[in-house]
Amino acid sequence: MLSDSFAYAKDAVIGKWMQWILLLIATLLLCLPLLGYLVKVLRGDKPAPEVDGWGTLFVDGIKLFIISLIWAIPSLIIFFFFFGSMIGGLLMEGNPSAMIAALTGALIYLVLFFIVALITGLLSLMGAIRFARTGSMGEAFNFGAILETIGKIGWGTYIIALIVLLIVQFVIGIILSIIAMIPVLGGIIQFVLFAPIVIFEYRYICQIYDAAGV
Repeated sequence: MLSDSFAYAKDAVIGKWMQWILLLIATLLLCLPLLGYLVKVLRGDKPAPEVDGWGTLFVDGIKLFIISLIWAIPSLIIFFFFFGSMIGGLLMEGNPSAMIAALTGALIYLVLFFIVALITGLLSLMGAIRFARTGSMGEAFNFGAILETIGKIGWGTYIIALIVLLIVQFVIGIILSIIAMIPVLGGIIQFVLFAPIVIFEYRYICQIYDAAGV
């Protein structure tokens, strides 16, 4: 899947300089058209689709952003309580017992945040692909279908595949950090490589979904 995703991202830009420029423009426009392009990738279009139909790209990009935001709401709410408890604890320096209670609550909220973020993250990826495949935003929250898909993939296989992607992202992050040290040029290179990198990542996620055979 890694080699296929790399070849897919390479096919999207190498030798297609105008398409690469259009992807850069899509990134500059608040990333919304780029998100719309990634919907095409999640749809399973192969080879890498053309950057066209800008109206559709904007609409699909906005829909995918809203879907991601809705999935993130539970984690954001818990993080809000964590932040509030942290601030409350720091403001109670004169009352050690209240301070300890507030900070203990903050720790509980932090643990809960990571748990909820992990669960919603696993579900939201499959939900995003269901949206891309069906065109229905409601399908992005079809818990029964999402759980059935992950069950067909295998929870262990699914999590291991994502861990592999995280490791690759970590390595890419280190490389980009080194590149960023180059004055001026480093930032430009990072920007130019952003679209191919996310295309690689989304193609990889798409293949995980396809492993379910749905």
